[in-house]
Parts: sequence; structure tokens; C-alpha cells
Amino acid sequence: MLDLRRGIGTHRPSVISLGQIWVDIMMNVDEVPAQGGFAVADHPKPSIGGSYRVLEAVSRMGVQAEHAGILGNGLWANFIRQSFQDNGITHIGQDRLDEDSGFRVVLNSGAPQKTFIASYGAEAHGGTDTFSMLEPQEHDVVHISGNTLMDHTATGVDGFLLKAGTDPATRDYALVINPTNTLRLVNDHMLEDLVLARPIWSCNRQEAMTLAERLGAPIDDSKVTIGGGLDDFMHQLCDGLGATLRAPLVVRVGSLGAWVRMPGGDTTHIPGFPTKAVHTRSAGGCHTGVMCAMLARGHGLPESVNIANAATSIAISRSVNGIPQCPEYDEAMTLLKK
Repeated sequence: MLDLRRGIGTHRPSVISLGQIWVDIMMNVDEVPAQGGFAVADHPKPSIGGSYRVLEAVSRMGVQAEHAGILGNGLWANFIRQSFQDNGITHIGQDRLDEDSGFRVVLNSGAPQKTFIASYGAEAHGGTDTFSMLEPQEHDVVHISGNTLMDHTATGVDGFLLKAGTDPATRDYALVINPTNTLRLVNDHMLEDLVLARPIWSCNRQEAMTLAERLGAPIDDSKVTIGGGLDDFMHQLCDGLGATLRAPLVVRVGSLGAWVRMPGGDTTHIPGFPTKAVHTRSAGGCHTGVMCAMLARGHGLPESVNIANAATSIAISRSVNGIPQCPEYDEAMTLLKK
């Protein structure tokens, strides 16, 4: 059945995210206090987190961005809905009136790893029917994020995957998964169904290595040395993991760009665009969103990744409160032409 909120008539290819969206409250502290301790935060900064950055990047590329996850009712949900309206994102998923959307407190002390405290809300309380009404149309791109794979809403994702089948050639839409750093916590059944669906996998190097470890892919990281060897290792990682997944694979490595492997093909390095970075939050959402948008526009995967590399290099050079700001489509294409 067609979701009526998507409209009837001529279809513009869309990027539809099944990911969860919440509010992040970033707090900069001198150090994370021990139990019973006390810390003063410098200028708390609320922002939209989860899959929002993917959809924001899609919209800035001039492609229709749709959120199929659950939104709640309350202060945080209203903040999210207003951000959707301001940035051209449409919510086509379920609404819950009995609880608000969730939020995360992020403590940043300048250490390599931040401390997260999560309060789950409506986004995490879906069920088997959460995405049952979703019928992607021709040339749509469906995005699934790892943040939706560990709570009740995961059963809805699993139901959608079973409906999508195991042969990408029979779908008239593309399926993209970015697993995020929570991949270690995803249960075996969920991971098996993800692999069987054979989506396009978009990971950073750490996520790719975690995935390879869980699937038993033949990877040897001993070739990575201080003096070099990254290119050899990335080819080995992508070849081993790609062959195990039997699906397209993109592995991002910051300013060095990304490595892409198509099923049965060679691994190709698509260089990045080095720039002065000012961000403290991940730019993975920008890269994934731009890549999905370009796939919806009809570009092939390597070309989509190339454009995503360009857009991300701009995004990390102009962050706001540490959050990379994805550029508009024309600006990304101008950098490519240079």
C-alpha cells in the first residue's frame, strides 16, 4: 500500500530513512566527574542527532528527504519537527502522542572518546508494524542506520528486510546500510538478515573491521604500519569483507577518501579532498546522505562516493558547534570541477 503522505502522481526519487532521530545535548566539561562528583558544563548546545544528518545532507543535495521512523509528542519532538520543516525534510512515519522523542547528553572533556547518557523515547518504541506500510518506489533509496537495530524498533526493520528479499536485482529501489559503532551490540539474527538482504554497506574503517570480525572475514591488519601499508590493507579489508557480504561495500577513511568494492569486482580507491577540519562530531552522516542522494539522482556508486567525498571535505571545514555543515549540491560540484 502506498503511504498517502508521499503523494500520488509523478514520482520524484526520494531517500527514505528508517533511522532513529533524537536530540543531542552537548556539554563541554573539564573532565567527566566520578560517581558523586560535580562538573560545570560550558554553554550546553542542543542539536538533532541520529539519522537527521543523513536526511539534512540529502535535502541539501536537492533530493527529496523522508523520515519513516517514529516521532513523539513533546518538547524534543517539536524541536525535531521544526528542524524538519526548516530543512525540507518530510516525516512519513508513525507519530506517538503518548511520549516524547528521546535525547542524549554528550559529555565532551576533550578526550578521544565522549561520554553518552541516553534517554530513549518514541523513536525506540516501535514494533513489527513500524515500517509495514512503506512501499519504496522506483529509484528510491532506503537508508537503514545501526542506531535502529538494538531496541524494539529493530523488529520493524527486520520485517522490512524480509519483505525486501535477498536479491537486489528484483528491487526497483536501492537499500543502503551504515552500521555505526553500535554494530558489536546487534544480535546475530538481525545481522544475518541484514547480510542476506545484500544492501550497499557504507562504513568507516573501524565499523568495517568490526563487521569483518563478526562475520569471520579473512582480514590481516598486520600490514598497517606507521610508515605506510594502508592502501594494501584497505584492499585486503574490502576484498575480504566484500566477498563475505556479496554486496557493494564503501569504506570511508577521512581525508584519504574511500575505498569501493562492487560484488565480484576489484577494490577502487576514490581519493578525498584534504582540507582544514574544524569539526568534533562525525561527518559520516553527511557522506552517507550525499551518497544516497546521488544514487537517487541516478549516479553509479563510485561517482556517488566521489561527490560525497567532496561534500564532506567542505562540511568538516565549516562546522557549527563542532557539527559538520553539509554544503549545497552546486558547491560540492564546483569543488569537483576544480
